[in-house]
Amino acid sequence: MSFATINPATGKFVKDFPLQSNEEIFAALGAADERYREDWKFRPVADRARIVGRAAQILREKRDEYAGYLTLEMGKVTRFAYIEVDLVADILDYYAEHGERFLAAESLPEEPGATVVSEPIGVILAIEPWNFPYYQLARVVAPQLVAGNVVMLKHAQNVPQCALAFARLFVEAEAPEGVYTNLFCSIEQIANLIDDFRVRGVALTGSERAGASVGERAGRNLKKVVLELGGSDPALILEGASLEHAVEQTVMGRTFNSGQGCVNIKRVIVVGKERGKEMLAALTERFAAIQVGDPTDETTLLGPMASERGLDGLLRQVEDAKAAGAKIAYGGKRVDRPGFYVEPTIITEIAEDNPLYQQEAFGPVLSFYVVDSEREAIELANATRYGLGAYVFDEDVERAKQAASHIESGMVYINSCFVDSPRLPFGGVKNSGFGRELSKLGIGEFVNRKLLRVSDPV
Repeated sequence: MSFATINPATGKFVKDFPLQSNEEIFAALGAADERYREDWKFRPVADRARIVGRAAQILREKRDEYAGYLTLEMGKVTRFAYIEVDLVADILDYYAEHGERFLAAESLPEEPGATVVSEPIGVILAIEPWNFPYYQLARVVAPQLVAGNVVMLKHAQNVPQCALAFARLFVEAEAPEGVYTNLFCSIEQIANLIDDFRVRGVALTGSERAGASVGERAGRNLKKVVLELGGSDPALILEGASLEHAVEQTVMGRTFNSGQGCVNIKRVIVVGKERGKEMLAALTERFAAIQVGDPTDETTLLGPMASERGLDGLLRQVEDAKAAGAKIAYGGKRVDRPGFYVEPTIITEIAEDNPLYQQEAFGPVLSFYVVDSEREAIELANATRYGLGAYVFDEDVERAKQAASHIESGMVYINSCFVDSPRLPFGGVKNSGFGRELSKLGIGEFVNRKLLRVSDPV
């Protein structure tokens, strides 16, 4: 296991980074725990928030540099890289501006003398993926540093320069040593950190398998854990939906970030056979027109997959789906050029016994279904072990909201593909995990809601 930069647009090796030794890892844990106990948790919220806000300012000043790392290491289309950088700066600012209010003591009017205060709990260990190399980090780091916790973070192996760049933000913002620690460590070392009593909480965004492993280990150590484990997000195209609008949103919702997003649209479910034919034809035409290529080119919509391993796995899913009877309406092949490129793909006729029926396709592969009724659409939407995001399209918003109320997911977006904001809570149900990030909810996941009950002295 090693951390290395391999340019997905060319497939060429750039640079590797050595793993830290056990001695280095646990020395860093000791420094983080000491910083928390002797300094960070005692600082006023406003002081902690000032450092986080300064990190946002530095990120905006170095916007070009930070976007460049995203394109280099995971192949993110450059104009989308700027969107991620800007969103991360907004998240840092959001908690810097609102953290003090979120953490304010709350009196209990029906219990005179009773107050609930929010206090940090210690070292939070975060394990984060490569698909949004800064955004995934900011969702944990911004609220937890403002709350008074300290964070140790293991990033994905293929984005080490992004990891180091994010850590530099807090060094340059004059965060004391130990407040934010980047780790280049192994899975075994992560397990040992979870076992250490000084680590008081664990956050992971990743695969279902990784979540089960981390959740089990954290549970055995009686530690709070927040898990975001991906999804197979359905888009329901109801009878009153504008097909033109639904097609436009589906194209962006499936191909954004080269389809490598937990809440990308994964499955389209159209109500009505004729409308299904019409939408499939329109999607096929739009997929055929997608510009696939160099992520630095302003005309590119679909860049490379982040790794050859991810590309090979996606192509195997397509072949397995075909072998089980599914039809490829468009795409399905590797693009003949250097780098890790795949054609945008639409797959139809996916039966219940087809492996793709239950799988998450983490790339620009769209599963397409047609049903006869809204009830069937909802049943199909829920016929998955995942429950992260979902989408409903209908010009009758009240009808769309009614359908949304029957969908088993943590988030439902009506008449749009995914919209992100620091103010919107993020998280799922079922095998998509538990806990919430962002919004006021995100800052409360790793704090001690302590009751203070005051009585008059006798």
